[in-house]
Amino acid sequence: MAQKNNWPKLHNAMWPGVVGKGPDSEPFIALDAMIDMTAAAEADGAKFDGVDLFLSDPHTSIDSSDDDIKKLADKLGAKNLAVGSLVAPVWPPVGGGSAMGDAEERKRFLAAVEKACAIGQKLRKMGARPYGVVRIDSATGVHDWAADPTGNSKKIAQTFREACDIAEHHGERLAAEGEICWGGMQGWKSMVNLLETVGRPKTLGFQADMAHTLLYTLGYNAPDERILPAGFNWDKNETFQAALKKLTDALRPWTIDFHVAQNDATVKGEGSHDKTGRHCTVDDPNGKLDIVHDAGYWLRDDSGKLTKAFEHICWDGCMFPNATMTKQQTWNDILGAMVKVREAHGWRQ
Repeated sequence: MAQKNNWPKLHNAMWPGVVGKGPDSEPFIALDAMIDMTAAAEADGAKFDGVDLFLSDPHTSIDSSDDDIKKLADKLGAKNLAVGSLVAPVWPPVGGGSAMGDAEERKRFLAAVEKACAIGQKLRKMGARPYGVVRIDSATGVHDWAADPTGNSKKIAQTFREACDIAEHHGERLAAEGEICWGGMQGWKSMVNLLETVGRPKTLGFQADMAHTLLYTLGYNAPDERILPAGFNWDKNETFQAALKKLTDALRPWTIDFHVAQNDATVKGEGSHDKTGRHCTVDDPNGKLDIVHDAGYWLRDDSGKLTKAFEHICWDGCMFPNATMTKQQTWNDILGAMVKVREAHGWRQ
C-alpha cells in the first residue's frame, strides 16, 4: 500500500541488542542479526530506512578504524539502510566518565564524544549518514548528583559546553536524552534548566523518548517535578493528555531527535543499566500511550503545524527480552506503528 508521506525517515535502534545484555543478563544480540531483522521488516509495503547505532563493543567499537567504518557503511548500504543518530559511549563501564566527575572522568567523557563525532563525520563524508545527531547524557546517577544538585549541575553544564565545542568542530549536533536515571536530567524541569544553563541551542538539544518522558509526568526520580497527581487514575485520559501537553510544550522547542516507544508507566533496569522507563511492545495491553496520537505532541507545535525539526524518527526497544527481539514479527509490528506515526505526522518531499 502506497503511503502519502515519505518523511521523516524510519529508523530502528541497534543498541537493544547490547544495553542491559551481557554476562549478568541475557546474551548480546549481534549487530548483524539486528541489521538483518531490521532489513527484513515490512509493513504495508514500507521498509525501515535506516538504523541508529551504539558506538560500543560488541556492536561498533568507538575505536573503529576507517576501514571498519567503511565496511559497516557498505554493509548497511547493501541493505538500503542509512545511518542516523549515534550513541556516544560516555558511561564509565564502557570507557567514558561522569560529566560531573573529577578532571580525569570528565576527560574520558569528552574523549568519547570526540571519537563519536569523528565517526559521525566520516560516515557523513562517505554518504552513509545524511542526518542524525550524537546522543549523550550526564553519565551519572541521581543519587550521586543529589549530594550537591547546584554544584553538580554546573559541572555537567560545563562539560556539555566543552562537548559542544567538540561537536561543532566536526559539524555535529548533540542531543541529551532525558531519562529518570541520569543525574541532573531526571525530571522535565531539571532537563530544561540544564539545556538553558548550557546555552548552546544550535549545538545541544533534547532527545525525546516517548517511554522515558512518560515517566517524567510521574516524577519518578523527581517528585517535586511530577505533573500527574499521586495515585493518578489512568482512566482519566483528559488529565493525562493535559500532562503530556505541559511536558511537550516545555521540551519540544529543544527536541532534535525523537524515539517512538511504548511504556506501561513502570520502570525497568537490566544488567548494568539502572532503572529507567520500561520499553514495551507496540501491542502491550498495559501500554499507557496512544503511540500515533501522542507522538503528535512532539512532532507538531501548539497550533498543530508540523515542526519538521528532525529528518528521521527511531524506534527504541531497549531491554526487550531476547525472545521478543529475535521474532521477526516484533519488528514488522514496530515498523507498522512507525508508518502510522509518519502517515499522521509526516510529510512528502
